[in-house]
Amino acid sequence: MLEQIREYCLQKPGVTEDMKWGDHLVFSVGLKMFVIFGLDQTPINASIKIDPEKFEEKCQEDRFYPAPYLARDTWVGTSNLENLTWNEWKTFLDEAYQLKFNRLPKKLQLQLLEAGKR
Repeated sequence: MLEQIREYCLQKPGVTEDMKWGDHLVFSVGLKMFVIFGLDQTPINASIKIDPEKFEEKCQEDRFYPAPYLARDTWVGTSNLENLTWNEWKTFLDEAYQLKFNRLPKKLQLQLLEAGKR
């Protein structure tokens, strides 16, 4: 599942991947993180930015919890990538990416979109 998620994220304009904190795979747009995977855990866990209006609702579901250190910015965590279906992952990734992309300066948004067309 992680490789499928990775490929999906990297198709989006301006997305970069890197390792942070030694063992966390991070995807960002314009240097703004939108999803993090804890590769040191088995099963792999994940934290993802979500719409503030959905935060409380998602935290009530058994498969999610407030993400450590990031919950104040409405991130949720899940202890296993398999807690979400592929279609759910795509929806979450699309929303997380868009939330961060929309907060970028307009000039940078345009540059990333242009670069993505090449």
